[in-house]
Amino acid sequence: MIKLQVIGNLGRDCTVNNVNGRTVINFSVAHTERYRDSTTGEMKPRTTWVECAYWTDKTAIAPYLKKGSLVYAEGNPDTRTYQTQDGNNKTSLTLRIQNVQLLGSRNNAENAGDGNSTGNNDASMNTQTHSSSTDEGADDLPF
Repeated sequence: MIKLQVIGNLGRDCTVNNVNGRTVINFSVAHTERYRDSTTGEMKPRTTWVECAYWTDKTAIAPYLKKGSLVYAEGNPDTRTYQTQDGNNKTSLTLRIQNVQLLGSRNNAENAGDGNSTGNNDASMNTQTHSSSTDEGADDLPF
């Protein structure tokens, strides 16, 4: 089993489609890390794009999966090789999502009164509340 985890910003709003009676939410996540260029010594960004396919009946998260939103996603990777119109071979990475969590939005500070940022914060708080209630249950164990 191979599991992949990615934290990054959505590159576009998600799309919700029905394929053969099943619902899929598609979105792309950009993970950017900085590295030092060996020739110039300057720091440069390197962005990896991960296409995500979330096959689920739970579409309540879809309105919050907007461009720029910070998300955590995990699932099984799937690679696909294809040929471009100019004849070059390319490989794309697709993640079959098993779990996705909203971590906030890139613009949370700027959009403090915006409904989307409130929704993202509520989702993050729900995740934190769920984690803390699990910890309280562990304290009740007799050993």
